Amino acid sequence: MGVKARKKAITKQLNKGAIDFSASSKDEARDFLPLEGGPAQKLPKTEVRETKATVLYIGRIPHGFYENEMEGFFKQFGSIKRLRIARNKKTGKSKHFGFIEFESPEVANVVADTMHNYLLFEHLLQVQLIPPEHVHPRLWKGVNRWYKPLDWVKIERKRQDKERTLDEHKKLVEGILKRDKKRRKRIEAAGIDYECPEIVRHIWLLYSLSYCLMLQIQPYCCMLLVGVWKPFF
Repeated sequence: MGVKARKKAITKQLNKGAIDFSASSKDEARDFLPLEGGPAQKLPKTEVRETKATVLYIGRIPHGFYENEMEGFFKQFGSIKRLRIARNKKTGKSKHFGFIEFESPEVANVVADTMHNYLLFEHLLQVQLIPPEHVHPRLWKGVNRWYKPLDWVKIERKRQDKERTLDEHKKLVEGILKRDKKRRKRIEAAGIDYECPEIVRHIWLLYSLSYCLMLQIQPYCCMLLVGVWKPFF
């Protein structure tokens, strides 16, 4: 091959490569926006929805973060209208979730964006806006009334110490004897040689007292009769 033929072949290859490059650049240009020049394209506008929600749900509230602490913490964002923590009706302990209402919807929105998944005492707070149509009408029932739990120890003590009638006392003693009998059987089944002491030696005492009271005999006479007589009914 001569020199002229070689130059001609090289020129042909260069021209072919330039054509392929221009075609590929046109295809790639369709996928990218031009940096300079060309018609301007309008980007789609994201509509910002205005919400009037002022009530927030707060979940995973840690132990010790109660009404006073929550009010002192959240009032840095804005004025608080109402605040309520769900509590157990029997014990008065926190159920670790509650609700808070702000005066301004903008403040409530800022609190929801800022405090959601906020780490507090090894708990990630869950803060969500509640739409006004989803707020239950009884949500704020008793919000300004501090819940005082019942003293169940005092109630049980009063129940145990109350004065009983003869029928009630008889029923109480029969229940004690029934439980004692079951306990004796469990001890024998376990192979333990143990002699249980008698709980009520003279169960007929109740019947004697009831008979004396039925006859309207004086208490000291009742004791004499109980000590001498055995029930004949």
